[in-house]
Amino acid sequence: MGKVIAIANQKGGVGKTTTAINLGASLGALDKKTLIIDADPQANTTSGLGFDPRDVKTSIYECIVNNVSAKEIVIHTESPNLDIIAAHIDLVGAEIELINQEEREMMMKKALAPIKDAYDFIIIDCSPSLGLITVNALSAADSVIVPIQCEYFALEGLGKLLNTIKIVQTRLNPELSIEGMLLTMYDQRLRLANQVADELKTHFSQLVFDTMIHRNTTLGEAPSHGESIITHDASSKGAVNYLNLAREILQKNNLTQINQEDKIINVHG
Repeated sequence: MGKVIAIANQKGGVGKTTTAINLGASLGALDKKTLIIDADPQANTTSGLGFDPRDVKTSIYECIVNNVSAKEIVIHTESPNLDIIAAHIDLVGAEIELINQEEREMMMKKALAPIKDAYDFIIIDCSPSLGLITVNALSAADSVIVPIQCEYFALEGLGKLLNTIKIVQTRLNPELSIEGMLLTMYDQRLRLANQVADELKTHFSQLVFDTMIHRNTTLGEAPSHGESIITHDASSKGAVNYLNLAREILQKNNLTQINQEDKIINVHG
């Protein structure tokens, strides 16, 4: 049965969508069958993988609001072993439509249940909010990755997110765990970036991934071509970072045997 990982942080611009696309593509490149769920009405994950959200006829919205079968709306991408369930702007209205539903926080979990066995990993890209759709994603997930940008306000709002995760664990999904906190947009030349990294590791220790995502212009260019970094430029620093993250997650979940010296590829500069 596939592991469901939500990527969540109510702070915008921290690299949630970039991580969803490129972690998914990296897991696919490592022969793990992966599905990405675009659970953000902005549909950036959908467009970032080469699909125009305006052309999406059936999306995750129809799954959780109208009980459309998730299996019927899976789209195959250009990346090996990578599928997507797309998003549409209609998702904005889902929270209002679900408000009077019984077990409204569990609709995404019910939608994904029939297809979990078909994938090694299901990655949910959450919107930058802690609303009902994000709660649905956390209720459906086995674990959550928290991307944190290496900047001054990095830890602002983190306590609120962790509190939401704790509430979901207590009331809705006792199996939910934190897969890890991921430092993004890291520039080792900046003192502030290093201070943020050190502070996060001091406070959260083993919860912080060894892998850090370096600031990399190619990562920003890839979505404009409708590609992941793996298909856009597999030799770039961004591609190496996300492949390292995928390997770290596989090792953490005992899904691969990697020699310690091969665990992390050092990227300088």
